Amino acid sequence: MDEPLHPRDVYEAQGLEGPETAFLESLSRGRLHHAWLLTGPEGVGKATFAYRVARRLLGAAHDPSHGLLGSKIDDPVSRQVAARSHPDLMVLERETDDGKARKVIPVDEARRLPEFFAQTPASAPYRVAIIDAVDDLNVNAANAVLKTLEEPPERGVLLLVSHSPGRLLATIRSRCRTLAFSPLEEGAVAAILQQRADLTFEDATRLARMAHGAPGLALRLASVGALEVDAAAHDILRNLPRTDDAALLALADKFKGAEGQDRFELLFSRLAEQVHDMATAQALAGEGIGLDRWAQAWELLTRLPGEAEALNLDRADAFFTAMRELRAAAAA
Repeated sequence: MDEPLHPRDVYEAQGLEGPETAFLESLSRGRLHHAWLLTGPEGVGKATFAYRVARRLLGAAHDPSHGLLGSKIDDPVSRQVAARSHPDLMVLERETDDGKARKVIPVDEARRLPEFFAQTPASAPYRVAIIDAVDDLNVNAANAVLKTLEEPPERGVLLLVSHSPGRLLATIRSRCRTLAFSPLEEGAVAAILQQRADLTFEDATRLARMAHGAPGLALRLASVGALEVDAAAHDILRNLPRTDDAALLALADKFKGAEGQDRFELLFSRLAEQVHDMATAQALAGEGIGLDRWAQAWELLTRLPGEAEALNLDRADAFFTAMRELRAAAAA
């Protein structure tokens, strides 16, 4: 499957009616807040909403077939936003122009916000900035954004995407109006997957379940082969404490490079979730023997990918460390 579309290129909207209604009511009353904090799980449409808002505020013609904040795809404003060339739109994100993802949004980019908002709109009613995601700002960059929030720009709107708002500076949260985005029903996500990707109903449902109601995350999972990785995780756990060492070596060999990192993190995520589900089912059934060891294994699976990246550990070594813990838990 192809890579999922960037939010700036998505014109359809599912499950965004509540936030879009709230935003349009504020706009129609002439009380548009200068900063909006868009909160909710990753992949539920927060960034897509931000670009829909941006197109509306920048003057794109409305297209009701694309929802409350839908814009015409062939409108000049829409084309400029898609080309990342609109003079009144500024976007801060980890992704660079060549498609690579940085670890954080650099502070130098955040410090450009005051200058951007100090200028009058070049061709639109408003100037708009999108930060996707504000969670990716380091302390210095967050303080630079705070300075802009403390001095609200005239005819300027700041849209901050956040997957973990509780980790943000309280002073940032207090200066924004919050819009909460909720996960969709599993069936709705599966329908979106079948519409946008060549998937069977069964595979679409599996991915929707993995994504916990987040259609954007489900599409990304589909694009990186999550179904195959999920099946590999299932086979590992089903056969414990026995393991097919040749198969494990072949799996570990796929952890090299940037794509290997994605596969490594995805496998650990699928193993952790399946261990959690298995241990929960055992606890509910009153089968408490060995649960402590499974809890230790789950904790290791959730912690190790971050440590491997931060400390530049060998991913294959980390994988076999996790396998030893899983074998010990199964044998307990």
